Amino acid sequence: HRVDRGMRRGRACAPLLVAVLLLAAGSGERHRAPRRKCPISCSCIQDNALCDRTDGVPRGLPPDITSLSLVRSGFTELREGSFLQTPTLQLLLFTASTLGLIRDDAFVGLLHLEYLFIENNKVGSISKNALRGLKGLVHLSLAHNQLETLPRHLFRGLDALTHVDLRGNPFHCDCRIKWLVEWLDSTNASAELGECQGPTELNGTRLSQLHLQDFDCITTALALFQSLPFQALSVEPFWYQGEQHVAIAQPFAGRCSLLEWDHLDGAFRAYASINGSSPVACKPLVVEGRLLVVLAQLAGGSHVWRREEDTGHFVRLQELGPQRIRKPNALASFRVDGDWFLAVADSSKAGATTLFRWGGRGFYAHQALHAWHRDTHVEFLELAGRPSLILASSSQRPVVYQWSRPGRAFLRHTDIPDMDDVYAVKHFRLRGDVYICLTRFIGDSKVMRWEGSMFRDVQHMPSRGSMVFQPLGIGSHRYAVLGNDYSFSQVYRYDARSGLFVHLQELNTQAPRSFAHLAIHQRDFVFAASFKGDTQIYRHITIDLSA
Repeated sequence: HRVDRGMRRGRACAPLLVAVLLLAAGSGERHRAPRRKCPISCSCIQDNALCDRTDGVPRGLPPDITSLSLVRSGFTELREGSFLQTPTLQLLLFTASTLGLIRDDAFVGLLHLEYLFIENNKVGSISKNALRGLKGLVHLSLAHNQLETLPRHLFRGLDALTHVDLRGNPFHCDCRIKWLVEWLDSTNASAELGECQGPTELNGTRLSQLHLQDFDCITTALALFQSLPFQALSVEPFWYQGEQHVAIAQPFAGRCSLLEWDHLDGAFRAYASINGSSPVACKPLVVEGRLLVVLAQLAGGSHVWRREEDTGHFVRLQELGPQRIRKPNALASFRVDGDWFLAVADSSKAGATTLFRWGGRGFYAHQALHAWHRDTHVEFLELAGRPSLILASSSQRPVVYQWSRPGRAFLRHTDIPDMDDVYAVKHFRLRGDVYICLTRFIGDSKVMRWEGSMFRDVQHMPSRGSMVFQPLGIGSHRYAVLGNDYSFSQVYRYDARSGLFVHLQELNTQAPRSFAHLAIHQRDFVFAASFKGDTQIYRHITIDLSA
């Protein structure tokens, strides 16, 4: 093994090379002119200086010494240009000192330095350019310090390096050390490496046994990209004419805005709007090739609007269930057995969640669901291949309905136990299983999995004024975003090893009510509708933690 052979060669050759240097330096001393005296704390013999208990790099050393040893020194850092007064050094040694920090260009000017020993000190941090300029360095020892990591490219430019000693350091073998594993695979230098002291799963593992596949260093984040100067309740992405768009319900402005990507400005812009009265949801859908937008409102009735292709304007097609819808709170659109349906969750005391079916010229009442229960949300999904609905209510536990083909209606199947006061339900699929995210305003929101006949608990997340718990699939990543009114919103990312969502980051969106993902030209964005502040757009980014 290259490392083991190098360890034996380094132990055998280093003392001999040092002795050769010292003898060579001594043989030339007889021919040199007398030098000035050494500093008080140092002893100078021929070309060598030994300094004990100094409070800094000694000044007044002979300018042409070739070796300098600093023992039991009291200073804590090496600053830029610390050895400019001793440019002929070939060997430099620090040991048994309080040295803790080595800054950039600490050894600048030492063009002849071949041996650098920084051993048995308290070094815990080295700047990435600390060794810059040491082109002739052959042997480097950082053994027995307090280094948990090393900066990337620390050894860049050290082309003459043949041996590195890193033993006795409490290395934390995470992504910050991945570059060292890559360097060891590519260098001809031998190395003595020591063991990992973290993370827990790698405790006691020798650095020489690490492989690149041991590191998972790619992570993701949501970075603020654009703010829209309005409050919103819902965000609904949709495809139309080969492009992805988004519809946003703005209750205070009294309109539903449709946004698209502006290729010239590189940002999202509104290209159309539908005026209304306190809209709570805008649901766009393309039916028979025509773009329809369902506008659910707290006042003035809910309506279906149609886009005229020749003018691009929206015209009102119909009023939706004027005798049935009193206080709409959420919409869901879907297709079953070739027919388009629209479900409207009604949160009024005397209302009923209603299912409408497209009849060619409009949506017409098809089935009344769940009367008198003040439903706050409706979610369409498939369970074991059967079309299903989940209704969330402020008065009872969420109820699961399943489609009956003979009766062409949804029939009550079961409820979800131990989950009172659920405001909304969102579903996602993962590895063939169906999961749901259930939102509770205060207490614990939950992730649950369908187990064939009912949903079972998977994970709890603390809610602090939550009105949305939104699963998002972006590329190969699965997220769940829990909005909070009384705290930061929390972003969780699914971890395949544990089968759970782990915390990723916080979002500072005020009173979020909806999150939605849009993919635009190989870029991913997440819209966050805010009820009390600007609606925000986040860019999904990838971060290499080993860089």
